[in-house]
Amino acid sequence: MSWLDSENPVVHAGLLGGIALVAAVFLILGNMATEQPIKDRNHEDLVHSLEIVIPDRLHDSDLTAEVIHLEDAAGKLHEIYRARKAGKVTAIAFAQTVNGYMSIHLIMGIDASGEVLGVRVLSHEETPGLGDKIEVAKSDWITRFDGLSLQNTPRTKWGVKKDGGMFDQFSGATITPRAVIKGVREGLEFFSFKRAELLSSDKVTDKDEGGAGS
Repeated sequence: MSWLDSENPVVHAGLLGGIALVAAVFLILGNMATEQPIKDRNHEDLVHSLEIVIPDRLHDSDLTAEVIHLEDAAGKLHEIYRARKAGKVTAIAFAQTVNGYMSIHLIMGIDASGEVLGVRVLSHEETPGLGDKIEVAKSDWITRFDGLSLQNTPRTKWGVKKDGGMFDQFSGATITPRAVIKGVREGLEFFSFKRAELLSSDKVTDKDEGGAGS
């Protein structure tokens, strides 16, 4: 009788343990093989998103090189990417998460004067054919924020037309545009609240901040 046919529980336990060990080794090797490519892809996606909301004319620096972390008036921590040209901060970009029917993740760019450079959707789970009109691939609706600021757009205009605002609503999905409009305005309010720190000429790194946001 071979050891494979043994009814000894120790043999069976050893066999299962060996199989588990081999599986664990393959999982570790697989993770090691894919970890760097995943990091590289995430970095590429980040660069692409930042380049969309901060035009080339406003920077001569790597848009991912300078990251700072600041809290808004509600105590929420934001990760901000600062763009520089000739050493001067010319624009910032950061992500915003708002609640439509589901969570909507945005990225927005703002120039040094406080005007919106661009807003794009990073991800969302809104209803296809209705709420997905916030995607630039489906509609140009989200480009209507370009050039807006707290100074050139009265508070009463930051809403859908149904509420007396200036933005089109989506048929059957008014909650979605309302959420995005609110998020963009709150982003501008954050910029106004932290303007001095955001535009400071001082270069701040995660190390200087004690690893904030890590």
